[in-house]
Amino acid sequence: MNTKERNYTPIIVTLTIAINALVAVLYFMPKGNDLGHIDLTFMPFFNAVMNSFTFIFLLAALYSIIKQKNIKRHRNYIFGAFTTTALFLISYVTYHALAPNTAFGGEGIIRPIYYFILISHILLSVVIVPLALVTLARGLNMKVEKHRKIARWTMPLWLYVSLTGVIVYLMISPYY
Repeated sequence: MNTKERNYTPIIVTLTIAINALVAVLYFMPKGNDLGHIDLTFMPFFNAVMNSFTFIFLLAALYSIIKQKNIKRHRNYIFGAFTTTALFLISYVTYHALAPNTAFGGEGIIRPIYYFILISHILLSVVIVPLALVTLARGLNMKVEKHRKIARWTMPLWLYVSLTGVIVYLMISPYY
């Protein structure tokens, strides 16, 4: 296949900075549902569902490339994972821009477990943005060896981030 290589670096850098800055700003900005008549309580559940689909798409992508050597199917599952991640991000940003923060009410041993999962999830979420985008760009440019090299890091980290997103939701959902 003789395709022209595209330079995705500007979009990767722009998206990485924009996404991570937006989420960081949400942490510091005042919260409150200015749209009091709109019920936003479904959004954390929707976020967890999107993270679940991302996890499933990533597992299917991994299986399709390792066990079946099916590049087209692998690519389609990766596009599915990016789609559900994008939907998650839109919903997450919308919810956290409008709704007040929810405090975790668990006590005892569950409290440090929750915060370990939450903090590792947040830190790796920051890292996964550029990793996933670079991995995607290398795949789209058919730089197979470079793609495989970075995907060995990206895939387990992205799986962890998407799974822990669901776990965090399950742990905090009684306190919404």
